Amino acid sequence: MARTLEKIGRQLEKLGQSLGLDYFPLHFEEVPQSFMLEIAVYGLPVRMPHWSFGVRYIHQMIQRRMGHSRLYEVVFPGNPGRAYLAKGNSTPENALVIAHVLGHADFSKNNMLFRRVQEEIGYQIVELAAGHAKRITHAIEEYGQVRVETILNAALALEAHIDTFKHVHRDPYPKYHEPVAREDSAFHERFRSLPGVDTAVVELEPKRVAATIPPSPEQDLLWFIAHYAPELEGWERDIFLAVREESFYFQPVFSCQIMNEGWACYWHARLLREADFLSQQDYVDAIKTHSDVVRPHASGSQVSLTPNPYHLGFCMWEKIIDEYGMEHAFEIRKHDDDFSFIRNYLTEELAEELELFRYIADKDGIVRVVGTNIDELHEAILAPKYNFGAPVVNADRIDVDGKLHLVHDHGTDGRGLDLRRTEKVLDYVQSVWRRPVELETIDASGTARTLTATAEA
Repeated sequence: MARTLEKIGRQLEKLGQSLGLDYFPLHFEEVPQSFMLEIAVYGLPVRMPHWSFGVRYIHQMIQRRMGHSRLYEVVFPGNPGRAYLAKGNSTPENALVIAHVLGHADFSKNNMLFRRVQEEIGYQIVELAAGHAKRITHAIEEYGQVRVETILNAALALEAHIDTFKHVHRDPYPKYHEPVAREDSAFHERFRSLPGVDTAVVELEPKRVAATIPPSPEQDLLWFIAHYAPELEGWERDIFLAVREESFYFQPVFSCQIMNEGWACYWHARLLREADFLSQQDYVDAIKTHSDVVRPHASGSQVSLTPNPYHLGFCMWEKIIDEYGMEHAFEIRKHDDDFSFIRNYLTEELAEELELFRYIADKDGIVRVVGTNIDELHEAILAPKYNFGAPVVNADRIDVDGKLHLVHDHGTDGRGLDLRRTEKVLDYVQSVWRRPVELETIDASGTARTLTATAEA
C-alpha cells in the first residue's frame, strides 16, 4: 500500500488496540476491482474450479454495473488475517476500510463460533483452500473433467448440508451395536452352581449384532456420502470432504453476519471519530462512505423487504453499548450468534425506531405491512439463517439393495421444497451414490411427496 495509507493503518491499529480490540496480525493488500469481484464470488482468493462460480460471477458483475453493489474490501479470518482492498478506493475510503477490517478481525478471533471452527480446520483457510484447488486440478488431469465435475456438482449442491453440532473431524459409526449387559438374577446364580454346568459357556458374551447405517438420522450429508456411498473412490471422497471443510469455514460467517458486520461498522465509525491524525476533509469523506454502507434499504417512498445487515447490526451495537457498556458488548461479541443477538437485543422500541416491520410485495408491486409483532419480526429476520439457509434433510436408512432414503424434516424448517430444484439435486446425489435415492418431503402447498432418482438406462 502507499506510504500514507500504511501510516494511517498503523495509527488506526494502535488506536483500536488502545480501545480494547484484540486480533491476530493482519496482512493488507491492494488489488484490482476485477480481482475483488472474483474473490467475493468464489468466497476465497483461490478455490476449486466449478461452473457454478462463473454463474455467480456474471450475476455479481451485472449487479455492479447496475449500481447495486460496490466492493470496498474482502477480509478472511485467520492467523494471520488477510484483507484485500480495492485499488480504486480513495485514501479516506481505505481509512474506513482498514478500521472496518480491524472490527472484523477482533470479532473472528474472539467469537466462540469462529474460534471453534478455526481451531478445527486451522487458521490458514486461504492456504487450505488453495491446497484443495490444487488436488482437484490434479484429479481433473488424471480422471478427466467430466468425472470430476460430476463429483463437484453433487458436493457443491450439498455444501450447506453439514451438521455444525458435530466436529469437522468425526469418527465413523460403530460397526456393531453395543451388547446389552445381562443382569444377574437369583435364578442365574443357582443355575451356575448346579453340578455339571459349564460356566465357560454360561459366561459367553452375547453375540455382536451389526449396527444399522446410519444408527440415527444423519444431517451431515457431505460427511455421510463421503464415508458410506457404496462405490465412491478415494479421490471422490476427498473432494466431498474438501467441500465440507470449506463449508464449515463459511458457516460462522453466515450465522454471525448481522453481528459481525454491525461490529465492524461500529468500530470503523468510532475509530474514525477518534482518529485525530486524519484531516478534517478525510474524515468527512470517510463518513460519507460510512453513511452509504450503513444506510437502511428503505428510503423515502421505496421500501425493502429485508433489512440491511450493516445498518441493523450497527444500530443494535450502538444501542447495546449505550445501555450496557463496552465490557458487556465484548461478552456478547464473544458468546452470541445472530440468533441470540436478534432475539435478545432487537427490542420492540428499537424495531419501531428503525421502522422494521414485516412486509410483503403483491404481484402488482404494492408493498404492505403485514405485522409488527416483535417475536414475529425476530423469526422473519432469522428464518433464512436456519440450518445454514438450507432445508433440513436427513439420511434416514439404507435398504439391503443399497437404496438411500432421505427425509425432509419440514416440521423443523417449516417449509416445503421447490420440487424442480429438488429433483435436480437428487439426480446429483444419485450420480455419486450410484444406487436409487428416495426423498420424502412436502411441496410448496404442504402436500406429502416422494421423489426418487435412479440411474438412467
